Amino acid sequence: MVSIGSKALPARRHRTCGFVEDSLMVKEDALYKRGKGKKGMNRKDRGERHEFDGDNSKKTISGRTDDRSVAGRKFSKHQSTSASQTAHVRKQVDPEMAKYFSEVSNLFESDGVDIEERSVICGNALEETRGKELELATDYILSHTMQTLLEGCDVDHLCGFLQSCAMDFPSIAMDRSGSHVAETAIKSLAKLLEDNDVYSVVEETLTILCKVVVTNPVDLMCSCYGSHVLRSLLCVCKGVKIDSDFHVTKSSTVLAERLNFRASRIDGDYSHLQQGFPDLLKFLVSGMIKRTRKEIKTLQVDQFGSLVLQTALKLLAGNDEELLHAIPILLGCNKEDILEGNYIEMDIVRNVVNLMKETAFSHLMEVILEVAPEVLYNEMFTKVFKNSLFELSSHHCGNFVIQALISHARCQDQMELIWEELGPKFAVLLEMGRSGVIASLIASSQRLHSHEHKCCQALTAAVCSANESPRFIVPRILFLDNYFFCEDKSNWNWPSGARMHVLGSLILQAVFRYQSEYMQPYVTSITSMETDHVLEAVKDRGGARVIEAFLTSNASGKLKRRLVMKLRGHFGELSMHSSGSFTVEKCFTVGNLSLREAIVTELVAVQSELSKTKQGPYLIRNLDVDRFATQPDQWRSKLASKQSAYDEFYATFGSGEAKPLKNEGFLADFSKHSSHPKDLKEMRKEIGNQLSSGVPFLSTSGFKSKPKKTDQHSRKHPETSVDYKITQVKNKNLKKRKSHVESDNVAAVGKMTENVGRSKELDQSVSKTGKKRERKDDQLNTSKKKLKA
Repeated sequence: MVSIGSKALPARRHRTCGFVEDSLMVKEDALYKRGKGKKGMNRKDRGERHEFDGDNSKKTISGRTDDRSVAGRKFSKHQSTSASQTAHVRKQVDPEMAKYFSEVSNLFESDGVDIEERSVICGNALEETRGKELELATDYILSHTMQTLLEGCDVDHLCGFLQSCAMDFPSIAMDRSGSHVAETAIKSLAKLLEDNDVYSVVEETLTILCKVVVTNPVDLMCSCYGSHVLRSLLCVCKGVKIDSDFHVTKSSTVLAERLNFRASRIDGDYSHLQQGFPDLLKFLVSGMIKRTRKEIKTLQVDQFGSLVLQTALKLLAGNDEELLHAIPILLGCNKEDILEGNYIEMDIVRNVVNLMKETAFSHLMEVILEVAPEVLYNEMFTKVFKNSLFELSSHHCGNFVIQALISHARCQDQMELIWEELGPKFAVLLEMGRSGVIASLIASSQRLHSHEHKCCQALTAAVCSANESPRFIVPRILFLDNYFFCEDKSNWNWPSGARMHVLGSLILQAVFRYQSEYMQPYVTSITSMETDHVLEAVKDRGGARVIEAFLTSNASGKLKRRLVMKLRGHFGELSMHSSGSFTVEKCFTVGNLSLREAIVTELVAVQSELSKTKQGPYLIRNLDVDRFATQPDQWRSKLASKQSAYDEFYATFGSGEAKPLKNEGFLADFSKHSSHPKDLKEMRKEIGNQLSSGVPFLSTSGFKSKPKKTDQHSRKHPETSVDYKITQVKNKNLKKRKSHVESDNVAAVGKMTENVGRSKELDQSVSKTGKKRERKDDQLNTSKKKLKA
């Protein structure tokens, strides 16, 4: 049997769930007995906070080593209990049974089974497991075969297997080999749920499993293997993908949400596999919390138990009734009947503050703050966190909780309280390496439109004294730790070749989203950087994003071009870098005609090498490098046509400040204008597409069916909004032509449209389009009648 298994094993050594390698099984048994076993199936400990740009070094979001991953690794008595149970649940498989399943395994490996026959063979083999599921699932070799059978069988045999072994399901899930089998079965259930006809039989099976789990959930929750299976079961009950953010959340994703770089996972739209089982999810979560209430102190500091509770809370997001019941229990409240406004007992407050300095509970608390209903969040803010913000911010675990608290602040009054405690401490927090707290505070000030100017001033004062030039601000924030670790800060110089600080670059990106009057010292600093330093920044991932953030900020186009000029002669080199290519494109966008031509000229020189890089074809296409290389005059004409379209748009729909500034040169800076950014982006894209296709910008072929009425300033439907605005331009131009009034906008459109030969054809096109799109508009109908007359 061993020789057969050894021969079959290599083809199925891969574990899709990321478990520990089976070859370490015996060794890890000994390690677990000594309490030194590896964590959770070789998965990353969520306590290890990685930097936003995907670096794998063990850094926190503040850029320093996370002590939570070192000092906070605790194993509860339940973990050692589960390990000992694992050693006892394994039983010797009957030799005849082992021989049978080895033959089945060899049959599948020989590729001699048709797809139609595979399901039948898997079903027949699973029938032979009745009463022997525990022994087979926990066998080191045969568990691989069990996974293959569960992946290939139909829904009846799959559900039959799970129902038959339901009483042993926790034991299987807590076993090193059995956990793979249990999770494979759950994933197969999720996959089969794509067929609505199997919904009832799957619900019946899940109900049986959930009833077994809630009878004794603590051991399962605290098991490094069982906890992962339990989280998958929760996801299936909710109806979400098992590998979604509800199950495994990357620290970079959390950080992006906190700094307003992406929408919240809780508020976002998730693709569901099926309708889900909401009542079953409620039963499972409430049953788990009820059964574990007496041992909640153990779960609060247990790594794997905390992960299960985090997943459960994320899946309950939006269900305020369940959350208002569950969260106080998880915090340690003992009251059965909790009244609104008194969810948190005052005698547990100090204990909760101390628990937030523990690795497992700090992670759990972050999720609690993320999903807590507003009334409960407000009570936690005033009872638990008030007057403890700096204490927790200074702690290597607690500071992550404070970041979550700040990122989910509900109102300006809460922002005021946060500022009172942390505003004067910017320099101290940065010296302690708690830059994540500063970044969250800046992001929340933008989101709530509160203390924006004060945040900029406090950050400036923290890195640059009053008697120093503001030109030092950006370099010191780019190398935040390097600067604050320097003994003689007054003689600190740019550390050439050193990697730029991730949180420092994120802070600067946030700063450049402020209004121009708030970020003036930062604009002065970045435009004063030496050419070599700008070039080095663009070659760094974080530094490149800072440069791009400045180029898309509210700063004037003149200042942006001053920075871009420092990169002249290096655009070809930068375009070859994965991060620098995006910066080159941003430089092209803000450049005037001569600067754009210089950029493309440099790209033509490296075009063959650039086309072989991952980002090269995209950059060549967007900047139309091929056209410039073969037909430079046509390239210039097309560029001028685009500019004319932009000028026409802003001249018509911009505010008093929206007209192109002549002294800004070609492609004036429009970031000061009142148009919404999303509308502008869609409008640019539409104009670019129209020009690339050779279709006149205002021709009817660019429009489809009659649009619905929509708000001009709608952010949700920018394309419709832009179409409506363009229609107004066309009718306005039509009136002017009929009254023999010369129009600059008509001239701009004439330059822009290469395929329009005569203005008469354009008149007819515009007239037809106007009639189709504005039939219900009384004002435009009146205008049409006048024009016909």
